[in-house]
Amino acid sequence: MEGAAEIDPRLLEILVCPLTKGPLRYDRQAQELISDEAGLAYPIRDGIPIMLVDEARPLRDDEKAAAKRLAPP
Repeated sequence: MEGAAEIDPRLLEILVCPLTKGPLRYDRQAQELISDEAGLAYPIRDGIPIMLVDEARPLRDDEKAAAKRLAPP
C-alpha cells in the first residue's frame, strides 16, 4: 500500500491478539495484523494498530488456508 504509515517493529514484537493472547503476523500490503489462531485481521490505521475484536474482520477461507501452508510443521 503506497504511502501507508509504517508500524514500529518494536511494537510488533510486543503486540498479541487480544482474544487469544497468541502471536500476530504483519501484513504490510493490507495494513493488518493477522491472528491465525483467532481467524481475525486487525486493521492498522495511520500506523496505529486497532486491537479491538469488534474492529477486526474475519479471515476468509482462502486466507486461513494460506496461513496453514505458511505455518511451520
